[in-house]
Amino acid sequence: MTRPTIFTIGATWDEEAEVWVGICDAIPAAAEAPTLDGVLERIAAMTADLLGDNHPDLDPASVFFQITALRGMDIEAAAA
Repeated sequence: MTRPTIFTIGATWDEEAEVWVGICDAIPAAAEAPTLDGVLERIAAMTADLLGDNHPDLDPASVFFQITALRGMDIEAAAA
């Protein structure tokens, strides 16, 4: 069995654009989407395209993603 490789996606909420912005330096890839699932889907698609060039010795079946998300507290909702 191939040992798993975990790529970490750092995601932050862009309040002005109302999208999540995700970056994975190990691929490298960046994507925007209205949901974290959307960011994951887009980065996964980019990874499928870039994996052979940037990590030729990795088996695609061994690739997993971990998302670290950062979003500020909604002060108006917290005050209600």
